[in-house]
Amino acid sequence: MPTVLDRPHETASPWRSGPFRWLLAGRTLIGLGSAITPVAMALAVLHLGGSATDLGLVVAAYALVDVVTTLFAGVLGDRFSRKLLMRGAATLACLSQAVVAVSLATGSATVPMLAVMSAVNGGLAAVAGPSSRAVVPQTVPAAALPTAISVLRLSQNTAMVLGFSAAGLLVGLFGPGWAIAVDAATFAAAAVCFTVMRVAPVAIPAARSMLEDLRAGAREVFRHTWLWTLLVQALIYHLMYGGAQGVLGPVLVTRRFGDAAWGWALAALMVGFMVGGVITLRYRPSRLLLSGTAFLGLTACFPLAMALPVPLTVVMAGAFLHGLGLEIFSVNWDLAIQENVAPDKLARVFAFDQVGSFVMRPLGLALTGPVAASVGEHTWLLVTATVMAAAALVALAPSSVRHLRRLPEGGGRHSA
Repeated sequence: MPTVLDRPHETASPWRSGPFRWLLAGRTLIGLGSAITPVAMALAVLHLGGSATDLGLVVAAYALVDVVTTLFAGVLGDRFSRKLLMRGAATLACLSQAVVAVSLATGSATVPMLAVMSAVNGGLAAVAGPSSRAVVPQTVPAAALPTAISVLRLSQNTAMVLGFSAAGLLVGLFGPGWAIAVDAATFAAAAVCFTVMRVAPVAIPAARSMLEDLRAGAREVFRHTWLWTLLVQALIYHLMYGGAQGVLGPVLVTRRFGDAAWGWALAALMVGFMVGGVITLRYRPSRLLLSGTAFLGLTACFPLAMALPVPLTVVMAGAFLHGLGLEIFSVNWDLAIQENVAPDKLARVFAFDQVGSFVMRPLGLALTGPVAASVGEHTWLLVTATVMAAAALVALAPSSVRHLRRLPEGGGRHSA
């Protein structure tokens, strides 16, 4: 059966591609369910008598396995069918979440058991992650790729807003077990979507050892100055911002404005993401990383607003600008990778991107409390905002970041 990529003169709209529509449906469903689970899991641990430390261990188990597994998942995504990996991970995630849901509903769950299942789900998320990003060019013509990336991110952000909003209601009405059962159902439906999604095959590289494939992926990263430069910038961003959002933000904002204020700030952040996604449907800068990285500087607005004696509306505006800038950068960043990295290395490069983006976040979370206690909470937020803005500015120094251009409509992939 012919696929969408067999028709090079197809319209630039991704909506006319059946494989893209199935990919969009599957990723949106997973985004919806995955937003419900953190809330349900947190309340499940607390309902079982667990402490904040216990909850931290459950969350850490997911994050640790996710990070450790991601690089190997990138190798698998370049060696085997990405569609198969996505379908298999969704199916197994459905089963694992069903086990959690039944154990909570029957009263047999324990905190250690939840930690183990959280680790399992972290590994499954890692297996699917690089492939779900690398498969996008296999579902649409080249001219439709920019719109496809924007639509995918916008739909997932919208699904996460809905999931976060519904999570508390589901747990309150039916209990955490049933809320997690909803997540299991979304994985099952996503597995069906990935099963019927037909994509053009990608040439599989010759079999080598896992470490050799990882080294080849690393060489691909370091072959592009713009790529490794912005990965370093991401390390700095997550090191600084992780603690600002995860530690200082909730403390300072609720202390000044009340318990509901932090929720309003995060809601403004998500609105920023969604508006940024809508903007990228029309805003197509030719020098995509110059524009994207400039917008990335807006992320300093959120910690800066939290550090200053300003009204809650200004804090919310800072959060909105943070989300707006980060989303515009993220869409252009994804497109730059899709257009400039060889198809048979895409999953590995996206794996390095994911690990590089999040490996420093735990360290930032651990260090923020002691450092802020030493220098002062507001002072550390000012330092955080300054470093984030400076890192975005310095990232513009390499000419390859400033001058990398998006492909013309319908153009072929860059050779370097």
